[in-house]
Amino acid sequence: MKSHEIDYNIVGDDMQMVEIELDRHESVIAEAGAMNYMEDGITYEAKMGDGSNPSESFLTKIVGVGKRVISGESIMMTHFKNLAAEKRRVSFAAPYPGKIIPVDLSKIGGKLYCQKDAFLCAAFGTKLDIAFTKRFGAGLLGGEGFILERIEGDGKAFLHAGGTVVKKKLNNEIIKVDTGCIVCFTQDIDYNIEMVRGLKSMFFGGEGMFLCTLQGMGIVMLQSLPLSRLADRILRYAPSAGGKRKGEGSILGGLGDFLNGD
Repeated sequence: MKSHEIDYNIVGDDMQMVEIELDRHESVIAEAGAMNYMEDGITYEAKMGDGSNPSESFLTKIVGVGKRVISGESIMMTHFKNLAAEKRRVSFAAPYPGKIIPVDLSKIGGKLYCQKDAFLCAAFGTKLDIAFTKRFGAGLLGGEGFILERIEGDGKAFLHAGGTVVKKKLNNEIIKVDTGCIVCFTQDIDYNIEMVRGLKSMFFGGEGMFLCTLQGMGIVMLQSLPLSRLADRILRYAPSAGGKRKGEGSILGGLGDFLNGD
């Protein structure tokens, strides 16, 4: 199915949103809860699946829902359609600080693999599916699970990454990355996991026991602040089970609590 041709504008810097302009009867699909605002004339409906295959059976849709449950995504997808005579806009925002990455699938071979929480929205006609990592060890030990999200089509899709985004173009080169820092990669990139050498580096290096190895001819997009790393740092300074927060290495942390009556 040919994807709808949509225009877009990315607004903001570190807390970005993407504003998509729809002609009459054009549609965009998005993860549940991603919509920021929409203009009058646009309708939305939660559906099972992305709608890229109008002839698929109900059973096939149920299987697709099951895949989304396995991948940790929302069960339903939201379809936004412009029913007004004029152009209308709808915008989507990511749930945490970072950048929105626009991808024209027609220019990268029509297929992209990304972390399962990276997808934000896409032109109607884009197919979303899950892809298991080729190697059992990569999924078992990589820290991000067995499952990647596969995006296929010839239209525009939008991903979200935490922090700063770095684009790497590999020419049969090898790059080793912390598994959480991968946003997406094109279909000709080989994804594998290797163990860190040396017991001292493994247990005290702070980088974990495994790194992801990416190799091939294609593009890799990396993020500087994965959600897992951000959440870990927030939890480190969040209140403990006893109701007291951890300080930041200074007596002022505890003194501030005392002065506030905590």
